[in-house]
Amino acid sequence: MRALRARLDAMMKQRVTPLGLAFTAAILLVAAASFASANNLLFLLLAVMLSTLLISGFVSRLSLAGLEMEFLPPEHISARRKVTGRLVLRNGKTWMPSFSIRLAGSPGSGFVSEIYFPVIPGGAALEENVEVYFARRGAHRGGTFRFSTRFPFGFTERSVEVDLRRDVLVYPCLDAQADFERLLSSIAGEIETHYRGRGHDFYRIRPYVPLESARHVDWRATAHTGELQVREFAREQEHLVYIFLDLDAHDRDAAWFERAVDFAAFLAWRLAQRGARLRFRTQDFDLRVPEEGDVYTVLKYLALVAPAPGKAPVPAGGDSGFQVVLSAHPGRLAGYGWIPGRLLSADDLPAAAADYNPASNS
Repeated sequence: MRALRARLDAMMKQRVTPLGLAFTAAILLVAAASFASANNLLFLLLAVMLSTLLISGFVSRLSLAGLEMEFLPPEHISARRKVTGRLVLRNGKTWMPSFSIRLAGSPGSGFVSEIYFPVIPGGAALEENVEVYFARRGAHRGGTFRFSTRFPFGFTERSVEVDLRRDVLVYPCLDAQADFERLLSSIAGEIETHYRGRGHDFYRIRPYVPLESARHVDWRATAHTGELQVREFAREQEHLVYIFLDLDAHDRDAAWFERAVDFAAFLAWRLAQRGARLRFRTQDFDLRVPEEGDVYTVLKYLALVAPAPGKAPVPAGGDSGFQVVLSAHPGRLAGYGWIPGRLLSADDLPAAAADYNPASNS
C-alpha cells in the first residue's frame, strides 16, 4: 500500500497552559509594582518577562513549522485487531530542529496511542512503528492528526490539525468470536465425513494440523519425532468447500448480516490456511480459490459487501463440493438447487450486541 503524506501547513492554534496563566499573572503583578514604584530594576525585570513570553511563542511556532508526516499502513488490516504500521516524520527545516513534538490521531484515524518525539533534527526523518486499530470493516477514508508542542517553557500549547487523505481497506474480523471455533470444528468434521472416500495410496507423513481427525495419526512416527504426525494419502483432487453468502438481508437482519460476513471471512481464511479448495459465492461475486484468485480477494470483497434486500439467490451450479450456506431466509434456497451440508441462519449465528454494526466509511 502506498504511503500517505501530509504537510503541516494549516492554521495553528494556541492554548494557554496553567503555567502560562501563572506566568501572565506574575507579569501583571510586576507591571503594577513597576508603575507604582517607578523602580528601574522592576521595569528591567518586566522587560525580561515580556521578552521571554514573546520568544516562547515564536520558538514554539517555529518548532511546528516545516514538518511532514508519512504513514505507511500494513498491507492487510482486519477489524478489531491491532496491527503495526510505520510512521515517518520529517523536518523540512535544514537549519533548525523541532523539539518536544506530540502526535495524536482522531478516533477515526486508527491510531491507538499518542506518540512523542523529544527532538527532530533539522533536515532529518524519524521513523516510528505505530499500532493502528479499526473497529469496523470497510473503506476508511480521511483521518485527522494533531501535532502539538509546549516547547520551550510550557506557557502555551501550540497545535495544528492535519487531514491525511487516505483510503484504507479493512477486512472483516478474522479473530475467533463467540462460537466461531466450535462451528469451525463442527464444519471441519462434516467436511471430512462428506469426503470420507479418501484415497488409499500413501503420500507422506506430515505434522498434525489442529482440528483434523486423529484417526490418521501415525503413532510410530509420533513417538520417533516427539510431535504428532499423520499419514497423508494421495487423492486425485483436493475436496472443494462451497461457501455461499446470501445478500438478501433487510434492515432487521443488519446485525446478523455483519455477524455472517465475519464468519464467512473467518471460515474462508482458516480453510484456505489449511489448503482447502474454496468456491466463494454471493449474488454478485463468484471466485474459486486458488484457481482464480487467493483468499485476500475474498476478504477484499467482504470488506465492502452490503446487504441487497429482496435479491434472489443464484442457482447452485454443478459443483459437488461441501456447501456452507449463510442466509437469513433459507426457506427458498432449495428451489435454486442448494443442498447445504451446513446451513447457518439467524438461529445458528445469533447477532451479538453492539459490537456488530453495519460497515460504513469513517
